[in-house]
Amino acid sequence: MTDPQTQVTLPDPALAAAVLEIETHVASLGWDQPARMYALVGTQRLVESEPDLAASMGLDQSAAMGSLTPVEQERLPVDQPLEQVLESIVWPERVDGCAVALERLVLPPGSDAELPEDPTEAGEFARNHPLRQEVRLVAGVTRTGSTYCALRLRAHDDQQSVVDGTDLVPGLIALLSSTFDDEETQ
Repeated sequence: MTDPQTQVTLPDPALAAAVLEIETHVASLGWDQPARMYALVGTQRLVESEPDLAASMGLDQSAAMGSLTPVEQERLPVDQPLEQVLESIVWPERVDGCAVALERLVLPPGSDAELPEDPTEAGEFARNHPLRQEVRLVAGVTRTGSTYCALRLRAHDDQQSVVDGTDLVPGLIALLSSTFDDEETQ
């Protein structure tokens, strides 16, 4: 959604709520967690098609209107880069969106020039950089093109310090969006 007067992308409230719910859930598990993948399903569809599951989750028709329910998927493979894993995912029609939660090291601006070309050396460089920041990212997209992200710094690990917006990690958003491309383009 874009506001035509300001050209600012407005967040999809259902997606924003789902991403922030995932971020809060993952934060409750602590740091040093593996990447997690979530299917986002329209809550109303979930209540109608899986009433027992919905009931066990405390969902009913009153909670269903216009919301998305995150459904955690099986663990992602740890022996492949996340980018490669996302390139292989195609969601069925009944999935309205997806989200991923992951932790990364972020270096200060200007560090790119010092970064070694070799991926192993680059990882070591980042882990040992004195100004590195550890962050948890949750990025979500919908089949209709809405996006939302939440970011938490380990150094400021509290709910009030979570930064959120529609396009905080454009590369990850693009990869997640590609999971909804037609199978013919895969």
